[in-house]
Amino acid sequence: MRTGAASAVVVACGLLVACGDAPPPPSPASEPGQPAAQAAPLPSPPPPQASAREARVRSLAEDRSEIRYRVYGSGEPAVVFVHGWSCDSGYWDAQLNPFASRGTVVTLDLAGHGASAVKQRKDWSMANFGADVAAVVEDAGLERVILVGSSMGGTVALEAARRLPGRVVGVVGVDTFRDIATPMPEEQTRPILESMRKDFARATGELVGGRFFTDRSDPVLKRWIVEDMAAAPPRVAIPAIEAYLAMDYGSLLAQLDVPVLAINSGGTPTDEAATRRLEPRFRVIELPDAGHFPMLEDPQTFNAVLARIVSEWARLEPARKPLSRSAPGQ
Repeated sequence: MRTGAASAVVVACGLLVACGDAPPPPSPASEPGQPAAQAAPLPSPPPPQASAREARVRSLAEDRSEIRYRVYGSGEPAVVFVHGWSCDSGYWDAQLNPFASRGTVVTLDLAGHGASAVKQRKDWSMANFGADVAAVVEDAGLERVILVGSSMGGTVALEAARRLPGRVVGVVGVDTFRDIATPMPEEQTRPILESMRKDFARATGELVGGRFFTDRSDPVLKRWIVEDMAAAPPRVAIPAIEAYLAMDYGSLLAQLDVPVLAINSGGTPTDEAATRRLEPRFRVIELPDAGHFPMLEDPQTFNAVLARIVSEWARLEPARKPLSRSAPGQ
């Protein structure tokens, strides 16, 4: 908003340790009578943020809302990052450099978020948000993509995959897909929605601040996220969360043939078995010390886990064949 197949899932076990960057070896001690070893040179400064190619495209939704997106790097499969409810593309800033150095990275602002248009849209459904993502993938000319969605963005990624047959290698949800086989009862969602209608900023601040973080969370990061999400426009945020909470994943997943993974924090259990009845390839990788935004709270661990998934899916990709497309008018 305000700021800037199946075998692939076996990587879940031990990823947190195995994927981390190894520490540099200690400097060898000097031999007796020999001059002290020279100090190791200072590390190079971090590379500048990956440069972006920015563009805008009309959504494939009926309202044709204008969507702002950015493309970094090159190569496929591309990684498309989809932000969550009341967030924006800036929530993926810590992933830009690591992933753009390996291939194409795409970020976007969904309609009504960040720098994307808000006026045209009246229906804030997950299907329409999915149409935003699909429009970006098509406009950027991407043939093979991995969709990574945070929270609500995971659901949006599934909707986008439905619109992109033959192009999606897999979908990775980030702290989402916990209990999608059983929709949340209305008696649980009603109080949340009613409180938002009365005082959106306060209700959202209490929800985000009270549920989305751990005792280990950086207080400065927490405050920024709480204030940012609480400042979202209620006319977008409230109908969007209503649509999100009312999702029927059974019918959606029945239309897809892509592997689905989740990288979830360990605070709340994920009903993996129930979700696997809808999508047999579904697996969960847990980051036990992270909150709702692992890509921000612990980007090093998160990036290592996601990089292993992307690498494995890319390795398992068969030789790509030209996609069959209908001729215009058919």
